[in-house]
Amino acid sequence: MATLLTVILNWRTPEMTLRSAEAALRAMAGIPGAITIVDNDSGDGSFERISSELAARGWDRGAVPVRVLQSGRNGGFGAGNNHGIRAGLPGGARPDYVYLLNSDAFPAPGAIRALLDHLERHPGTGFAGSFIQGEDGAPHRTAFRFPSIPGEFEGHIRFGPVSRLLHRHVVARPIPQATMRVDWLAGASLMMRQDVLDRIGLFDETFFLYFEETDLCRRAARAGWPTDYVLESRVTHIGSVSTGMKTWRRIPGFWLDSRLHYFSKNHGRAYALAATLAAAAGGALWRLRLLVQKRERGDPPRFLRDMLAHHFRHGFRISGERANTPRQPALAGQGRES
Repeated sequence: MATLLTVILNWRTPEMTLRSAEAALRAMAGIPGAITIVDNDSGDGSFERISSELAARGWDRGAVPVRVLQSGRNGGFGAGNNHGIRAGLPGGARPDYVYLLNSDAFPAPGAIRALLDHLERHPGTGFAGSFIQGEDGAPHRTAFRFPSIPGEFEGHIRFGPVSRLLHRHVVARPIPQATMRVDWLAGASLMMRQDVLDRIGLFDETFFLYFEETDLCRRAARAGWPTDYVLESRVTHIGSVSTGMKTWRRIPGFWLDSRLHYFSKNHGRAYALAATLAAAAGGALWRLRLLVQKRERGDPPRFLRDMLAHHFRHGFRISGERANTPRQPALAGQGRES
């Protein structure tokens, strides 16, 4: 029977992480494997709190053992999850599948089994992800197309006729009504074949936060391993607990770094520049509409200026090089908006 490693990344949310692990334990009933919680160098006592709770609840000795590892650095979402994946199952055994679960995401009892069964039935599929809903039951958009120049223009102009014209490039797909193939999925609830990770590698740790799962799904697709959205797998996700994305006053540098690195790495510097200019053009036209229409702007203050300034400061380095000096912002890389 296939074995499964569930990895949950914690950064200063120990109580919520334990709640997520408890939901994962219920959902892994009857599935051989283990749960690894990775503390991303929280520095607030999270590691000690989680360790003591695992022992007190007996989770470290259960049929599906739960352990907590200390990453030793806050390297972001990809680096933290890589730490847990590299550790493997307790004792160092290699799992057949790896399941990533955000610390603010809670799988329904059959959610993990649904992903595992899907991948077992479809050996040509590399990754599978869940239907995500909020605590209010409202579905979240978590199924996407890969970013592109037309997609950047469409996403920033926010104009119905343009969206209809460029419908094949719209990044955020309508919420699927059935299990289907997609380009990439948000990493709040994502299962991956270990065989695929062995072939294409783990997360690119140049991404501190955002775009890392986009890049990983793209590398898998290029290697012939597509991603599927599995409607039957249901997960409740709060979103933005660690990042504070919903209240950003300015677009963070790490988001701009990740966006630039994604386009430069996957398409080259010229394409990255064209994507930024397309986004700026669409955003400028949107702001002209706002002069006569009372609507929410939809992005943080100075967004276009910050994006353009960032690109022209850092966008002409060698593709694949980190777009900016590595930083350690007070964010975990989990609990992102889906």
